[in-house]
Amino acid sequence: MTRDVTREVPPLHRRSFLKCTGALGAAAALSSSLAACSSGPESTNDTGGGGTGQDRTLTAVIGYGNDGSWDPTQTASAFCMAANNHIYEGLLDTDPISREPYPALATQVPADLNATTWRFTLRAGATFHDGKPVTADDVVFVFDRILDPNTQTLAKGFFASWLGSVRKVDAQTVELVLKFPFPDGVSRLTLAKIMPKHVFSQPGAWDDAIKGKAIGSGPYRQTAHHPKSNTTFEAYAGYNGPRKAAFKKMNWLTIVDAAPRVAKISGASAGAQIADNIPYANITRLEKGGLSVAGGAGMNNLFLMFNTKHKPFDDVRVRQALHYAIDTGKMVEVALKGHGKPSASFLNEGNPSYRRAMTVYDYDPDKAKALLKAAGVTDLKVNILAVNVSWIVGCLPTIKSSWDAIGVETTLAPQETTAVFTKMDQKQDYQVVAAASNPNQFGLDADLIMHYNYGATNLWMQYTRWADDPVAKALFRDMDRATREPDAEKKKTMVQDYIDVVAEQAVLYPVVHNELMTAWDPRKLTGIRAQPYPGTNLLQAKWT
Repeated sequence: MTRDVTREVPPLHRRSFLKCTGALGAAAALSSSLAACSSGPESTNDTGGGGTGQDRTLTAVIGYGNDGSWDPTQTASAFCMAANNHIYEGLLDTDPISREPYPALATQVPADLNATTWRFTLRAGATFHDGKPVTADDVVFVFDRILDPNTQTLAKGFFASWLGSVRKVDAQTVELVLKFPFPDGVSRLTLAKIMPKHVFSQPGAWDDAIKGKAIGSGPYRQTAHHPKSNTTFEAYAGYNGPRKAAFKKMNWLTIVDAAPRVAKISGASAGAQIADNIPYANITRLEKGGLSVAGGAGMNNLFLMFNTKHKPFDDVRVRQALHYAIDTGKMVEVALKGHGKPSASFLNEGNPSYRRAMTVYDYDPDKAKALLKAAGVTDLKVNILAVNVSWIVGCLPTIKSSWDAIGVETTLAPQETTAVFTKMDQKQDYQVVAAASNPNQFGLDADLIMHYNYGATNLWMQYTRWADDPVAKALFRDMDRATREPDAEKKKTMVQDYIDVVAEQAVLYPVVHNELMTAWDPRKLTGIRAQPYPGTNLLQAKWT
């Protein structure tokens, strides 16, 4: 499936964000510049070259599809973003856990984060995987695409509000000119992966990037890509940056279904050394088998999204009623096996900007019934259009039984994430969507997280049909004022205040936040740190 590049971000950013974290993207054959790019049945292309000792191939299992967009300027695919972090570099990149920025293609982090001009010198001798040098022209090329008002990319939402322009000083130096002081911007620079202008300025190249063509300057280069099966990598000999490849070759398998994913890493014949998205029910068995299993609590969540143009979901009381009706305690206990918490804000409790919202949807079926009665709603029938991510599917029966219990006849319709969001892209009618989300893929700062989900031209708001509502317009103005606020504590309070509005309106809002589990073989790998968002980062891992 090929789309107009100027409109690409909507379908791909959300599908990537949902099936592959929930997320996906367009799957298609790649250009001839990629080796062995034929697709096959899921995870049958279990190749990678074998090897022995320190030269053996690391095999990782990723519980999300590799058929999302690979274009770094617009992907939200868990698999593709994780892979791109090994293939590409930003001027600065961030630690996968602390999210502290460190010099990647640039030689240092700006000394004055409150300055409105940041100058970066590129790392001497840095080259792309085709051997060509990285220059200031490549940096400007990527930022020009992101900031171009006529090119819609996901990354635009992370930069356009505060970054005015990027200019070349000389072949190895660039300047970023900010619209106002924005210290959080340094951590966002990792989201602008530097791509070779001589490759991606060619006709059709951005379509190739979407389909899987990846040429960066990072420690690993992509060697083959099989949509819905696997992607392979090898250490790039020309890499001279701070986080060198510890594995000669890597083979990342995409296995979305839980049972075969767990089987791949367990038992005497285990074919992989690490896997993400481990089901909670399998933790004890894997640990008894000698594996390490660790989780990370972050913004991963099950959310409900309402179509506010489909009555009665235009009434805030109906949306609130359906949230109050959900037995979230049961959901955490039964579906999540205790590895989650009912949402008490849009943000998870561990976020630096977290504050318990003024409206919290503690389980209260009587209040739910009263709200429906006040709204004049009777005999409501709801079809939940849901993604088929395994842990989401496990939570759906609790929603159905909870809504049935208050007299709302509920039908569950889980399906491929591609299908769900194709319906959204085509503006088909729907009532409620249940899906997974985790903006921590992009960072921790609340401004970024909230603007990812809410905004006047935001894709999610297009899906909800809510952007023209007077409450929405006032909310978006408050959000933009908070972005520009220079005082950190005042900004934090402004964010918390507008999240109260988001909570009250419940147009797109989390039901539960949950942990993501990673399993690995400590007899073979060391340096693994479980991250609280989908995918894996192996830049500091190594063989034992």
